[in-house]
Amino acid sequence: MKFPLTKLEKKWVLYDVGNSAFTLLVTTIMPIYFNALAEGAGISDVDYLAYWGYATSASTILVAVLGPTLGTLSDLRGWKKKIFTAALLVGAAGCVLLGFLSSWLWFLGLFVIAKSAYSLSLVVYDSMLPDICEAERMDVVSSHGYAWGYIGSCIPFVLSLLLVLVCPSLGLPMGAAMAGAFGLVALWWVLFSLPLVGAYRQRHYIDAGGHPVAESFRRLGGVFAELGQNKKVLFFLIAFFFYIDGVYTIIDMATAYGTALGLDTTGLLLALLLTQVVAFPAALLFGRISRKASPGKLIRVCIGAYFLIALYGMGLREQYQFWLLACCVGLFQGAIQAISRSYFAKIIPAEKSGEYFGLYDICGKGASFMGTMVVSVVSQASGSVNLGVGALAVMFLLGFLFFLRADREGAPKAMD
Repeated sequence: MKFPLTKLEKKWVLYDVGNSAFTLLVTTIMPIYFNALAEGAGISDVDYLAYWGYATSASTILVAVLGPTLGTLSDLRGWKKKIFTAALLVGAAGCVLLGFLSSWLWFLGLFVIAKSAYSLSLVVYDSMLPDICEAERMDVVSSHGYAWGYIGSCIPFVLSLLLVLVCPSLGLPMGAAMAGAFGLVALWWVLFSLPLVGAYRQRHYIDAGGHPVAESFRRLGGVFAELGQNKKVLFFLIAFFFYIDGVYTIIDMATAYGTALGLDTTGLLLALLLTQVVAFPAALLFGRISRKASPGKLIRVCIGAYFLIALYGMGLREQYQFWLLACCVGLFQGAIQAISRSYFAKIIPAEKSGEYFGLYDICGKGASFMGTMVVSVVSQASGSVNLGVGALAVMFLLGFLFFLRADREGAPKAMD
């Protein structure tokens, strides 16, 4: 049975294609460039990994503060597209400017701003899903978003990689190559967002009863009160906090981890490109399976796989092991993100999607400070980056246990 996407669903999917280019840049070329800046300033490999982790943590803490408020504000009539567009433009502009910085400290500061804006755009983007399609289509549409995002992001990544590798042989400075790579990614991101910006219409919304900002804070307090009465949503968010935190930590710090181990830079980039290629069919496959199997069961399978991946990372020493790790991550990365997004969208009220996805982002990208902090602190305390990565296994175990509790709950109670 075919499951063709509608025109609006395709335009929503295209934003995943656009923003995934920035994600791939952050997890591959950007930390390598920062490593070069840090090395030039006399910073050790262990401290380099730690500082990168601290900057990622700072970004996610900022999103944890702003995400729920802006998400709640976006539920008001006419606000969702405005907030989405503003976050998109700030993130893309920051991406461009990063290519012109030579100070490692200023680079980290602007990185925090650009990555925060990127994450805030995703809070609103994810909350658009109930406006884009009906509940029975969400698993497949969400899976298509991640799948095409993975494969589509490979195009600007390969072009950026060519710039970085070819420019020095032509006598051009590395800084110029990086500026070109960052600018290319920002342009790709903006261009693939335009179809959604032009076509999106907010179907589910709440009319403001007073001042929009004051109203958003009032309603945000009401959402926290509702969570106590809706155990399925509450326990899912707790589970999501732990397991997706581990997933995003692996995504954010993979290249930094391999670089700190002294592995070949080109090999690392190609291995992570392989992750994107593997993730494309894997995400589509899980989307098809979700039409017949329980989404809850699929999420449990993915969490279990990541638990084993974290343990495997403790023994990583050689380049070929990193390639195996990249393949394993690719099999489950898109699936766990896509199915989690649609699972959550189906258990919350559509007219409050911005509010709830603001909390969702706290427990995901906005809360991933814990994973990066665990890796950074354990790495510095033990002097071993392998132990830092292995510590993530505990987070996947906790996420699995809380998700079992959430999935056993019935449908959430009606919310006013």
